[in-house]
Amino acid sequence: MVTVIIYPAAFAFAVAVVLGPATIGWLQRLRVGQYVRQDGPKTHLKKAGTPTMGGLLIIAGVVASTSAFAPDPGALWPLLLALVGYGAVGFMDDLSKLLAKRSLGLKARQKLVLQFGLAIVIAFAALEHVGPYLRVPFVEGVWTLPAWLYLLLAVGTLVGTANAVNITDGLDGLAAGATAVAAMTMGVVAYVLGYPDVAVFAAAVGGACLGFAWFNAHPAQVIMGDTGALALGGALAAIALFTGTPLFLVIVGGLFVVETLSVIIQVAYFRLTGGRRIFRMSPLHHHFEVSGWAEPQVVTRFWLLCLAFAAAGLLSLR
Repeated sequence: MVTVIIYPAAFAFAVAVVLGPATIGWLQRLRVGQYVRQDGPKTHLKKAGTPTMGGLLIIAGVVASTSAFAPDPGALWPLLLALVGYGAVGFMDDLSKLLAKRSLGLKARQKLVLQFGLAIVIAFAALEHVGPYLRVPFVEGVWTLPAWLYLLLAVGTLVGTANAVNITDGLDGLAAGATAVAAMTMGVVAYVLGYPDVAVFAAAVGGACLGFAWFNAHPAQVIMGDTGALALGGALAAIALFTGTPLFLVIVGGLFVVETLSVIIQVAYFRLTGGRRIFRMSPLHHHFEVSGWAEPQVVTRFWLLCLAFAAAGLLSLR
């Protein structure tokens, strides 16, 4: 457990922390400051100009640690593709925002085409390397799915998780902390189920997130941007697919599910009622912000929810 979980996490943490100051300084010199949505909480206007694309730190930490500690790093190419590939899509989105000088980047259709393209490649790799197998929470044994159904589930898991983490990334430290908890938990699951390579990768993701959180804690010195959020979502989904546990990720990553559902419910209710809202603002973390909770208060309480979801996920493993 120490060599598979602790060492990779600690190494990825160290890489992110060591590279942090230089990377932040480089981003500041490039003037890649965050553009803030004008319809968001007014307290977020002061975040304008904070260096973005900080997800590069996370990607660097994960790649370095995985290369150093995985028994066979080459076998993890689909997981690294999920991390780097989705990170590249996020990087293009962040870059387009900076060039256009607004908070909206690539068009939704453009992002989805790229995301689905990556998802199809990774899904076929999972089918070949692991097989169409699925573990169900609270149920012993493994289910075998038809290949076509498995591929649909895999593609949906990748695209859905990437965007769910992106939706959650709205407060200082929130997405980094939530992903750290989810990744470390999935790493333990991978270790228990006999996937040491995947466990190393998951631990590296968790450690890199914690290293990034050192600089992303409120008030943030750097923001991960879509570069980091999409990379982390892709990585989490790949971890789940290559251990046959995407349904466990729904529990372990429960916060991402809740945040995404809050947006879906808000939009659907708004359209059905001609302009009425259930939440004061979505995603859910903004609802609590505009309701009077301080940003660190929202983040800390959501982290506690993440720990509860993680515990529930571990208890559901049979």
